[in-house]
Amino acid sequence: MPAVSFDRFYRYDELTEILQGWADERPELYSLESIGKSYEGRDIWLCTLTNTETGPPLEKPALLIEANIHALEVTGTTAALHLIDRLLSEYGEDEPVTRVLDTRTFYVVPRLNPDGPEFALADRPRFIRSSTRPWPLAEEVDGLYEEDLDGDGRILMMRLRDPSGSWKPHPEEPRLLVRREPDDVGGEYFRVLWEGRVRNYDGVSIKIAPPLEGLDLNRNFPMEWAVEAEQYGAGPYPTSEPEIRAMVQAIVDRPNITGHIAYHTFSGVHLRPYSSYPDDHFPTPDLRTYELLGAKATEITGYPAISIHHDFKYDPKQTVKGSANDWFYDHLGLYSWTTEFWSPQREAGIEDYKYIDWLRDHPPEDDMKLLRWSDEQLDGKGYIDWYPFEHDQLGEVELGGWDLMHAWGNVPPQFLEKEIAPHSELAIWHLLVSPRLEIRSLEAESLGDSSWLVRLVVENTGWLPTSVSQKAVERKAVRPLEAEITLPEGGRVVGGEKKVELGQLDGRVHRRSLLWWASNDATSDRAKAEWVVEAPAESVVQVEARHQRAGTVRQELRLQ
Repeated sequence: MPAVSFDRFYRYDELTEILQGWADERPELYSLESIGKSYEGRDIWLCTLTNTETGPPLEKPALLIEANIHALEVTGTTAALHLIDRLLSEYGEDEPVTRVLDTRTFYVVPRLNPDGPEFALADRPRFIRSSTRPWPLAEEVDGLYEEDLDGDGRILMMRLRDPSGSWKPHPEEPRLLVRREPDDVGGEYFRVLWEGRVRNYDGVSIKIAPPLEGLDLNRNFPMEWAVEAEQYGAGPYPTSEPEIRAMVQAIVDRPNITGHIAYHTFSGVHLRPYSSYPDDHFPTPDLRTYELLGAKATEITGYPAISIHHDFKYDPKQTVKGSANDWFYDHLGLYSWTTEFWSPQREAGIEDYKYIDWLRDHPPEDDMKLLRWSDEQLDGKGYIDWYPFEHDQLGEVELGGWDLMHAWGNVPPQFLEKEIAPHSELAIWHLLVSPRLEIRSLEAESLGDSSWLVRLVVENTGWLPTSVSQKAVERKAVRPLEAEITLPEGGRVVGGEKKVELGQLDGRVHRRSLLWWASNDATSDRAKAEWVVEAPAESVVQVEARHQRAGTVRQELRLQ
């Protein structure tokens, strides 16, 4: 199989070679296809993993893993590769891996946005949010644009001495800059910008230019999509961008998907919907299920599971619109998560911090902890000592500070495999809790004169209901279970319909306590279909039961 290293990040051509190599080596477990082209014309790869000897992919419950929608967040691609590698290398040896591939299907999109990461991983990188397509601007405007000025492969911070600056050296650690207090005067102060160059600099004003590539592909999904004035980077209309349009179509074409996890960075947290609504917007059973799934995710990975609306807002008065999580859950009724890999704060011993709020404001003591951690663990590659640089526009400046790409935006390579490995285990567990349709019994009773009563009993042996969620039922996003009988030549159904609908089957998710007065352990996880048929003795009838999300099962029965 392809040799994959989990202490590095891959450019697109290397990634493609790995993905195609697996297709050559393990065709019985893995296939590769393009679901569309990116803005720059690169294939968007989707990997399908299942044991095809136990059934085709669409006839098994599935989980979708999607990574690297945002350009800088290349950790997600390596995490997706780790999952694929584990599934292929441990099939037949590891029980959960073997069971999940025998009974279910993984869909993995290792890099939904193939263009943006090429900027981030270039020898002279550029940091953009998502797509390389210009939006909403058609051309650059005046102001500062990030750029690797000295060609060292990094975009660092750039500080300028300025008596009006907002930052000053820490009294105990001069490498570290801390905020200037309101009444500070007479000291050494700095203005801090990102390393870059000013377009049409007038010698006085330094404006921060909005990026030419201003799209955020995770604002382009149909759920509550909003125009640019309300939601920056959302594009001209829902699914306007080829990457999102390809993903949405791929999902529509795969109705067996029962859940979704998106791989992002950073914060070390699992995020769940809603983005725009408080938790009381959920059907009560769905919120409870999300909480149970989140608790297990925390147990496996150590990452807290939190609500985007309650705990992860960029602005307390603004909500995110048009995101993948909300669309998956609210429109399709699937439990959807965003995993934000990596928490430098936690690595540095900072606990109980409020994720986004901490970035806006935190005590200098936290900065000192982070600096010590960088010195001890990142080999001088995280926080860079300031060094002089002659800027062709601004004169003498200093470059240094945090290397965002290395220390924050991604897991440092030496910690990468340890950080991502538990998430492969979580993905396997998450798929194994899906609904799963099985045949409990198939029997025929002779009624005389070549007449038979054929009885099929099916059951959902999965933890989740066949619908997956109550929201799916409310949205009519999932069809009911169907059962159909096929008779031998000359046979006919004389009682009942050849194809019948059997509704949805419960799972075990809400059976939590025998002491709960409303506990209900009835056989709502089973359904029965009966047909009266006329057919010769010793002939064979076939039955098929199918559900979009719980799978398809078939069995033959000899009439005797």
